[in-house]
Formats: sequence, structure tokens, C-alpha cells
Amino acid sequence: MVLKPVAVWVEKERLDGEIVDCLTIILRSKGCYWNRCLMCGYKKDTSKDVTMKDLIEQFRIALNKLNGAEVVKIFTSGSFLDSNEIPKEFRSFVYKSLSGKIRKLIVESRPEFVSEETAEELSSLDFATEVGIGLETADDFIREHCINKGFSFEDFRRAARMLRSHGVRVKAYLLLKPPFLSEGEAIRDVLKSIKAVRGLADIVSINPTNVQSGTYVERLWFKGLYRPPWLWSAVEVLRNAEIEAMCDPVAYGKSRGPHNCGKCDKDVAKAIRAFSLTQDPSIFEDLDCRCLKIWEKVVELEDYSRIPLALIYV
Repeated sequence: MVLKPVAVWVEKERLDGEIVDCLTIILRSKGCYWNRCLMCGYKKDTSKDVTMKDLIEQFRIALNKLNGAEVVKIFTSGSFLDSNEIPKEFRSFVYKSLSGKIRKLIVESRPEFVSEETAEELSSLDFATEVGIGLETADDFIREHCINKGFSFEDFRRAARMLRSHGVRVKAYLLLKPPFLSEGEAIRDVLKSIKAVRGLADIVSINPTNVQSGTYVERLWFKGLYRPPWLWSAVEVLRNAEIEAMCDPVAYGKSRGPHNCGKCDKDVAKAIRAFSLTQDPSIFEDLDCRCLKIWEKVVELEDYSRIPLALIYV
């Protein structure tokens, strides 16, 4: 039986100021060895029985949809640079298959798998490379006690410096609204984290938390103790990022995903994605909705309530 990729699709991506096609591939792998983050439910997309042959077959299937795309993103629900999850031989197969066909490859990894060897591996290719690292926040206390990420900001700093010293771009993933943070705290934490990663990351990706099945966050959500972030919060962060920033609000408009009142969700999410491609803040100027005032009150009062407010918007 042929093991197919979890998902394959073509989307738009920003590349050297241009907007180009990007082939995004989610491979089914053995998954993240850590697998303890409170909001992560990607374990369902993994299999401990995946072989080298399975990975190659999945990638070949996905590559049939390249069709001139200039960027390729490969996600694995884990770390592309973890050789126990993604064998070095398979990575070499990927590089050889993409050589001369694309301008940029984007992968993800935890910082512990960034070494002199893996950094040199990426820098030796005939296309640009970028590694996304799920830092989530620059605050070690929040990362440890609200996310359970299992590494420190210093670990991220070491990995980022090593990658950049080899000419590999770094993307810092920042989580908007980990559990236990109010809406206002979440916004302030991301903005503070953006300042902390300047000079270490080339770009930040703001990831609004969505409620995934079987997670600790889902248990809080069921009890009314967690609400995904408002889309207005993502807009506020992007407006004030002062660094190249992107955001793809997964599951926007749904009760489990980032959302406003329901009426404006589509327009706000569309603006967020347009900003990610253009970096033009004027895109946000005409956005308005009656729920904007409610969001402002939520940001003001949740620091005191310590529970989600305005849960009527679900």
C-alpha cells in the first residue's frame, strides 16, 4: 500500500520581494520526538512505522504538483533535521530532486538538531534555504509553563546564529495566545518576543493558537477556560511588528480557531494574508466592525478577569 502525504497544495509565498508559487508538502513521518507541547495535536499525522521508502514515495507524489513553483515548503509534524525522524539519506534525496528546479526550500526544526553539520548541509545547496524554529515566545517562563516546549531562548539563539553564519535564513514561529495568557498579555508577549529575535531571525511567523483535538488546550476550551485569539489581535501585532512578519490564521472564523464576531472574520483574515505577502500595513486601514470595540474591552479587562471574556463570539 502506497503511503500518501498528509497534504499537498500550492499557495502564494513572498520571495525576495516577489509573490511566487509555493508547493507546500506535509509528509507523514515518525513525528516529533518531544511531543509534549500543550497545544499540539499533530501526532495524528504521524506513524511510527514510516520507512525510508515511504518518505521517498510520499515526496515523489508531492513533487508531481511542483509545476514551476519556485519555493517548496516541507513540514513533517516534527523536525526535518532530526535524523531519527528524517534520515539524512532522505534529505539528500530531497535536495537532489529539487536541484535546479526551485529558488528556495523552507523546512522546520527544533533548535537541538541545528548543528555545524546540518547548517553546512543546507548552505551547500544550489538554492536558498530557510529553517523555521518554533520558539513560540522569547519568555522562558511562558515557554516552559504555558507551552511546555522543552528548550530555552538561549537554545534558539545558538541555533539561529549558527544557521545565519552559514547563510541560511531563520524564521521564528511565535505563538499568539498560549494558554493562561489574557488577550492583552498575548499581544504584548508576541511584540516583546519580536524585539528579542531581531538580529537572530530574518522573518517571524505569527501563529494564532487553534484548538486541536486531544490536547490540553482543548480540555481548557471545553471548560470555557480558553478562547483562541481574536483576529484583531493578529492585526495589532502585524501593524507593530517592525520586522518582516507573516501570519496564516489556520481555522479562522471557527470556534476552535482565531475569530472575531463571525461577520468580519473572512475580510480580516483575507487582509492578514494579503499583508503577509505584501508587508503593506495600509491593507488594514479600512478594516472595521462593531466587534472591534468589544475586542478593545476584552484586551483591557481580561488582565483582571483571568478568564476569557465575550465567549458569545464562538
